[in-house]
Amino acid sequence: MSHNNKEAVVLLSGGLDSTTVLAIALSQGFSCSCLSFRYGQRQYIEIERAKKICKTMETRRHLVLNLDLATIGGSALTSDTAVPKGRDFAKMEEEIPVTYVPGRNIIFLSHAVAWAEVIGVSDIFLGINAIDYSGYPDCRPEFLTAFEHMANLGTKAGCENKPFVFHAPLMTLTKKEIIQKGGVLGVDYAMTHSCYDPQGEVACGLCDACLLRLHGFSEAGLTDPLQYAVR
Repeated sequence: MSHNNKEAVVLLSGGLDSTTVLAIALSQGFSCSCLSFRYGQRQYIEIERAKKICKTMETRRHLVLNLDLATIGGSALTSDTAVPKGRDFAKMEEEIPVTYVPGRNIIFLSHAVAWAEVIGVSDIFLGINAIDYSGYPDCRPEFLTAFEHMANLGTKAGCENKPFVFHAPLMTLTKKEIIQKGGVLGVDYAMTHSCYDPQGEVACGLCDACLLRLHGFSEAGLTDPLQYAVR
C-alpha cells in the first residue's frame, strides 16, 4: 500500500471494533500509524493479534506502549477478580461492570495525542461505541467531545491552530452494523480477538465481549470465525 501525506493515528487493541476502524481509516485514504497498549491486562493475545493486523493491513507504523495499570488495579481485566459470565444484554446496560478499567480511555487517548503531536498527525481514530457496549462511561460521545476540547486546549498543536480531530466512526452503530461494514471493507475477523477471559487462544464465549460479538455475527447472518469454548 502506498503511503501519502494524509496520516492518522489509530488506537488498535486487536479487537473487532478497532480493526474495523483501521479499515475505515484506510478506506478514507489515511496512511495509518497504529497505537496499542500492554497495560497490565492478564492476557496479551490481543497485542499479538494487533501486530498481525498491522502487518496484514500494511500500516505505516505500529507502536506498542507498556503501561502498568495493574498496579492501580480496580478492574477484572488487570487483576484476579472474576470476569462476569453469561450476563443478559439488559443487565449489561444497567451497570458499569467490573471489567471497566479506571480511566483507561483517558489514559490511552492522552498517549495517542502525545504521539500524534510528535509525528505531526492531527487525525485520531478510535473504536468506541455507545450502542452495543458494556456500560463504560468513556465510550460515550459526550466524553469524546469533552476530551477533544481538552486536548486542543492543552497541547502545543492546539495552541498553534493545528487542532486534533477525533474520529469515532462506530459510535452509533450496532455490532451487526459494524461487522457488516467490516465485511464490505474486507476485514478478516479471524485475525481479531475480543474475549476478556480466553482459555489459551480460545475465546470463552460467555463474557460480555464474547456475547456481544457472537450476537452481532448472528444478527448479521454470519458465522464468527473464532474458536470458542462455549458458543
